[in-house]
Amino acid sequence: MRVLSGIQPSGKLHVGNYFGAMRQYVQLQNEGNECLYFIANYHAMTSVAQPEELANYTRELAAGYLAAGLDPAKAIFFRQSDVPEVCELSWIFSCITPMGLLERCVSYKDKVQQGLAANHGLFCYPVLQAADILIYNSDLVPVGQDQKQHLEVTRDIAVKFNNRYGEILTVPKPHILDETAVVPGLDGQKMSKSYDNTLELFEPANRTKKKIMRIQTDSTPIEEAKDPDKCIVFALLKLAASPEEAAQWRQRYEQGGMGYGEVKKRTVELYNELLEPFRKRYEELSNDRDYVEDVMREGGKKARAIAQELMEKVRSVTGIVTNG
Repeated sequence: MRVLSGIQPSGKLHVGNYFGAMRQYVQLQNEGNECLYFIANYHAMTSVAQPEELANYTRELAAGYLAAGLDPAKAIFFRQSDVPEVCELSWIFSCITPMGLLERCVSYKDKVQQGLAANHGLFCYPVLQAADILIYNSDLVPVGQDQKQHLEVTRDIAVKFNNRYGEILTVPKPHILDETAVVPGLDGQKMSKSYDNTLELFEPANRTKKKIMRIQTDSTPIEEAKDPDKCIVFALLKLAASPEEAAQWRQRYEQGGMGYGEVKKRTVELYNELLEPFRKRYEELSNDRDYVEDVMREGGKKARAIAQELMEKVRSVTGIVTNG
């Protein structure tokens, strides 16, 4: 099974990224799938305007995913920009994609409302995303619910292309990421860089502790029962704890006799146990940029070889003639 997913380099990685996607990417690679994971630096240009910032985010993301368990011996890990054929295929798809299909995408409207510039790149984002997926003949694409519509656009484009030119493209299927991975931020909203409510993966342990201990809780007295499903701290704890431990804490909430300070302290312990190996590995990789660059370069070569094979077929059936 060929699995494909991309990650935007748009800021510091946080535990929402880990539980929402990274952990499951690592699991998919360890299950023996043929995984291709890329850093979507072209996509990031819709939200990151400064060149140095984009370059730094790209390097940090590469080191971050390697630190969190992505294994270049088991998965192809590369930069989107190392496969220029993707942009070529995106243009070909643009010429067959109906405007109405893109106008119905709610993500564009949502991002404009959030303050992103209403430019063509943001509007045609789903077409470039379709090229990212289809150029590798991907079978399975891990997506969150918020990206499911874009994958449907990809499938529509693939079917339209195949109907016109023959069965060239693989129509991918979605792999919906675990809904439990909608991680709450420190303020109760979805954890997001946009809300400044994150626990960063590689921040110092004392900073993680300070953030968790400052989470606001209600004023229910210690002796009274509490509702774990309305508590941000419990929502974070159950992601990092074993199912058995999470069940025990739920029981303590419901029985009463427990203060929020106690559960906060245990949540701090759990997150620092989880994150400490990642922090150490990230520090090592941050001091070994040559290794990280070698991984990205080799991954790019492997990914481009797959893309070039598909593009030869696409050019042939569409009548595009080149000297290459």
